[in-house]
Amino acid sequence: MRRLAAIAALATGLLVPPAVAEITDLDRAALREEIRAYLLENPEVLIEAMNVLQTREQDAMAQRDLMLLAENADAIFASPDDWVGGNPDGDVTLVEFMDYRCGYCRKAYAEVAELVESDGNIRFVVKEFPILGEASLLSAQFAIAVRQLHGDAAYETVHDALIALRGEPNTETLSRLATDLGLDPQPILDRMGSEEVMAVIKANHALADTLEISGTPTFVLKNMMLRGYIPLDAMRNIVAEVRADG
Repeated sequence: MRRLAAIAALATGLLVPPAVAEITDLDRAALREEIRAYLLENPEVLIEAMNVLQTREQDAMAQRDLMLLAENADAIFASPDDWVGGNPDGDVTLVEFMDYRCGYCRKAYAEVAELVESDGNIRFVVKEFPILGEASLLSAQFAIAVRQLHGDAAYETVHDALIALRGEPNTETLSRLATDLGLDPQPILDRMGSEEVMAVIKANHALADTLEISGTPTFVLKNMMLRGYIPLDAMRNIVAEVRADG
């Protein structure tokens, strides 16, 4: 108690105007030593302070996310360039920024599909967001070209095939994939580098920059952004929270 009183007295003295009391270098040194000794004896204070700081930072990030989501809602949830699955009239929209070569996107794929199917009232939007090199870019270009040329049903089939593709996506493998799915590969390959296809990818990258998204998968709902893989049960709980918030 005497030590705390001494710290309080010295700290109070530091806040007193110079005209009332002057703090000497010796006083300051004593205060520093008392604070150091107290923290060494009570390290849980540092942990508590760090937890408070972390909570404040998380709250600040959440508030910033809310602002960014509100300012960019149309581009996030209603872009005509994105494929929409699940229930188009669902009461919750789940957006995924994904990369076909991302291991965690592949891990999340089956769980997201199970979530959407079992729920029955989720509108699911896919944002093509290739960030892992040339193979990722080629896969996204191929998928977008298929959608632009053949529509949503063909895109869904290609999307499912690309997320499970084990070989490297190149002209040969993509041509074979198109053929296996009953599509003429050459028009798709010709369109992959077109302005129409690249415009979709550039728009998604620009939006991700605005939203401060740098990794995949990133999931976006009405009032939150979830950066990284989320297990199925946790996703179900999050969807329930979004519904409860209206």
